[in-house]
Amino acid sequence: MQAKKLMVTAVAALFSLSTFAQTVDELVDKHVAALGGADKLAGVKTLVTERSLSINGMDIPMKVSVVVGKSMRSESSVMGNAMVQVVDGSTGWMIRPSMMGGTGDPEDMPAEVVKQQAGELDPFPLFGYKEKGSQIELLGKEKVDRKDTYHLKVTTPAGQVVEQYLDATTYLISKVKVTTMDGQPGELFYSDYKDIEGIKFPKIIEIAGGQMGTLTFVNDKIKVNVPVDEKLFKKSSR
Repeated sequence: MQAKKLMVTAVAALFSLSTFAQTVDELVDKHVAALGGADKLAGVKTLVTERSLSINGMDIPMKVSVVVGKSMRSESSVMGNAMVQVVDGSTGWMIRPSMMGGTGDPEDMPAEVVKQQAGELDPFPLFGYKEKGSQIELLGKEKVDRKDTYHLKVTTPAGQVVEQYLDATTYLISKVKVTTMDGQPGELFYSDYKDIEGIKFPKIIEIAGGQMGTLTFVNDKIKVNVPVDEKLFKKSSR
């Protein structure tokens, strides 16, 4: 009798795991479809985003150029001082003005910052997650801004853990939990999705939890598959 109970329990557990895994895949499939579909996402090779950062009543224009899966360059100017961050493969460099502890010249980016910024290389992290070597767990259903969301735990091949929240109605990402560059937990809120060439991108991204309080990014213009000069990612480029 005891052996029979154990077998029933084991079968039930296997069935539960199978159903759970299927549920994760169903959610990811719905998310991919909501963004624009697998074919559309797979066709994105470059992205150039012009955005503004609102901080302490000041708007800072920024430009982010991405070769998907390979390289990223973010550049902006504050009071005439250039700020640049570049990730190129597994390495990175940056330019910081003296007001931010830099010299105004190109310098190597610390490995931990490269690791954090590498997420910018993948605009659709849940798409093709198995092929990328990531793992996803469904942690349950939670409220974000009074809306139902599916709480997903994503573990990347590098061992990084990112928590994603999918809106239960739209299946678009509404919130992400990360660790900020100062080592503190942070939250990103995505809203006001817009259709750009058949793909949905968030217009508003709010980042909470850092030393500077809440930062608001507004994506004013997004260009898909436009030419991006590889020279932008070379350390001598300014």
